[in-house]
Amino acid sequence: MANRESALLQALDQAKHSYGSDCATECERVLKRANVRFTNAEGLIRAHDSLLFLRAFPPSAKVARLADSLLARFIPQIEQFAAADPTRFDDESVSGIAGTTITNTWTFELAKFLVRRHGSQVTAEVDVDNTYRQMATVLPQLLPLLDDDSYVEADTPFAKWLEAAAGSVPKVAQFLIDSFRRLPITPLLRTNLYDSLGISLRWQLGNSRASRTLARRPVAKLFVHNEPLMQRKQVSLQDELTSPSLPLKKLNRHEAQSIIDMSRDALAVRYRELQGSTNADPNHAFQADGGRGVQLFIWGLAAEWRLPLRAYYAGFTLKNGVPINYFEAIGLFEWMEIGFNTFYAFREGETAWIYSKVLHLLNQLAGITCFSVYPYQIGKDNEEAIQSGAFWFYRKLGFRPGRSDLLSLTLREERKMQRDPKHRTSPGTLRKLAEGHMLFEVGGQPLGAWDSFSTRKIGLAVQRKMVSEFGGDPIKMRRRTSAKLARMLGVDFSRWQPGEQQAFSNFALALSVCHEFKSWSDADKKALVGILRSKAGPNETRYLRLLQKHEKLRAAFLLAGST
Repeated sequence: MANRESALLQALDQAKHSYGSDCATECERVLKRANVRFTNAEGLIRAHDSLLFLRAFPPSAKVARLADSLLARFIPQIEQFAAADPTRFDDESVSGIAGTTITNTWTFELAKFLVRRHGSQVTAEVDVDNTYRQMATVLPQLLPLLDDDSYVEADTPFAKWLEAAAGSVPKVAQFLIDSFRRLPITPLLRTNLYDSLGISLRWQLGNSRASRTLARRPVAKLFVHNEPLMQRKQVSLQDELTSPSLPLKKLNRHEAQSIIDMSRDALAVRYRELQGSTNADPNHAFQADGGRGVQLFIWGLAAEWRLPLRAYYAGFTLKNGVPINYFEAIGLFEWMEIGFNTFYAFREGETAWIYSKVLHLLNQLAGITCFSVYPYQIGKDNEEAIQSGAFWFYRKLGFRPGRSDLLSLTLREERKMQRDPKHRTSPGTLRKLAEGHMLFEVGGQPLGAWDSFSTRKIGLAVQRKMVSEFGGDPIKMRRRTSAKLARMLGVDFSRWQPGEQQAFSNFALALSVCHEFKSWSDADKKALVGILRSKAGPNETRYLRLLQKHEKLRAAFLLAGST
């Protein structure tokens, strides 16, 4: 039996790397004979992920059908292994397989979604030992007379109180969500109170369509790979960003909510949560056809969860209807920081080409011409990125370090590679290279303008100003900087909508360390008013487009954020 397992795993691995003439026939033959009873969880996980890869990147339609069939037939075996050792399926690199269990703490908004969407599959687990004090002060707002016990006793049985209020243990999760939802407080305070309790949700996946084993979105036509997969060396970001626009469709609210919900599930089963999926805006979502069976979906944040200065997009990618990665994009003017994460099972599948399509979409939708990669993405406090050589993934696509010392180090490494093709950059050097952002620019703006920019620098300058000029009082600072900006612009923002007032106040803080407006024309000031109101508008795309037209505001932000 062990020999059959080993032979199957080797054949599946070979199939993942074999595309072209006659490969589909051989792959079909392997899958038809793949009805193996595994003796260990490791082999089953490897086979599962190979089949999932072949389902997303099939050499024939028949391979896709056979992969789906085998994945479904593996579930009883998975359940047996998971029952014997649940922790074997806990690591995020393998989690989310049908028949296993996900146990994690989530923000209130995502917890509410999971309980509503997955019902009895989700139950609550109360960690009294680590959150006793928080439960003593927070739960009395939900449980009448609990404070008579929790304020003075050292052994309050919180689990029993919750069980009594909910009616039974399985109903505790729904009771908590409903009770917090009814509290007359802001969304941010609600999630803070809920999060403080450290409530874990135990999600038994079973045959859930949310599992990565079974997650699919129907497609009109399957894309089959009868030629080798595209390699990084075949991808030119410059060519991609100057190529014709991608076919783009605005989704209606129902379509958008469906794909957002799918992305929430896909992240949660992998123990991940993203601000942009948890607090997404289904009113502003688009689908782009990237070609080769790739669908890109992108949306913005709900207005109450937007960032003070930067615009935010979240995105999700399907390949032949299978979730394969997610991304987030956060920026100002024409500059944007990009986070891009391909799920483990698909990292050998045309990742560079798909990444180029994401950048193309952001350029097309929001006018972005300067793309910046977070240090974490290339290895800062991220050993996985160090081991995979993530720095060179971006470098070979044309990105450059924003810091001159790191660019010099990069050039030295490249000269070593030219002299010795076998040279490999050491982990220590990769960690040094990961200390700063990497950037790729296209278009007419001068190169290097955003090399050292960070909104964090503006934020820290605001803190120093708050201490030196306002005695550390944030309320006083907001009031006075807003009043000063209103006088300069000649507006009465008290008549604006609450979201617009908040945007005005946030910009007043930032501009207090940016510019005095003495050289601004009336047209410049009027344009700024439009920008401030658009920050709280129906979506942030218009906000970015308006920012890109305001050269003086751009110069002020660049100066303050690059010092």
